[in-house]
Amino acid sequence: MSEPDSPLYVQIADQLRRRVQKGQYAVGDRLPAEGQLAEQFSVNRHTLRQAVGLLRQEGTLRVERGKGTFVTAAPIRYAIGKRVRYNEALKAQGHSIRYELVRSLEVLADDTLSEALTVELNAAVALVERVSFVDGQPLSVSSGYFPLALFPDLLTAESLQQFEKMGSVSKWLRDRYSVDHIRLRTSVSARLVQPNDATLLALPLNQPILLAESVNVDQYGRVIEYGVTRFRGDRMEMVFENQ
Repeated sequence: MSEPDSPLYVQIADQLRRRVQKGQYAVGDRLPAEGQLAEQFSVNRHTLRQAVGLLRQEGTLRVERGKGTFVTAAPIRYAIGKRVRYNEALKAQGHSIRYELVRSLEVLADDTLSEALTVELNAAVALVERVSFVDGQPLSVSSGYFPLALFPDLLTAESLQQFEKMGSVSKWLRDRYSVDHIRLRTSVSARLVQPNDATLLALPLNQPILLAESVNVDQYGRVIEYGVTRFRGDRMEMVFENQ
C-alpha cells in the first residue's frame, strides 16, 4: 500500500490495484474509459495515465490501442527442462487447460523441417496445430511436426481422436506409439504476433509473443517432433532449468 505522502498517481494506482485484488475488476475485464476514471479520482488525464502506466509495468494492466485498458492475469511460469510436461506444469499452478484443434494435415519437409527432423527434403511430415486455453483464455498456438516415416497412421481419424481426448502430446505418443517424449533443445525469442495467430490468441497486431522452437526425441534418440509454439507474451514466463 502506498504512503499518504506518495505521489498522487501512485495512490491512484494503489486504489486500482486493490479493486483488482478484491475482484471488482476481474481478469480480462476492461476498465472504465480514461475520462471516467480521471473523473472518479478527481485528477487530470495525465495523472491517470501515470497510474495506469505503473500498473502496466508491474503486469496488472495491459493497454490495447483503440480498445481500452484490461486487467491481466499473473504470468504463468513454465519450466523448460528435459521432460516436455506443459499440462502438468500448468495444473500444478492451479490452472485449468483445454485445447482446440486448428488443423491437421500432411506437408512436405522444407529446409527447416528437413534439418530439424533429420529427414530428407520433401519427406512426408504430419502437422498438428492447436490452441491452448488456460482458465478459459487463449494462451498459445502450437504447431507440432512429426515424421510420418515413424508414425504412418498419425493423421488417421482414430489417432487424432485419441490425441484430442488425451490433450497431452507426451501421453499420446507414449500410449499409442510406446515412445518417450524428451526435450533435446529449445530456443525462445520475442517477436510481434502474426495476423493468423493474433486472431487465435485474441491479440492486437502490435502485441509481442514468445516464440519457442523445440526439437524432441524419444528414448532411442530419434527425433520425433519439431514444435513451434507461440505464447502470449503478457501471460507467459519461461524458466530454464539446469539439466
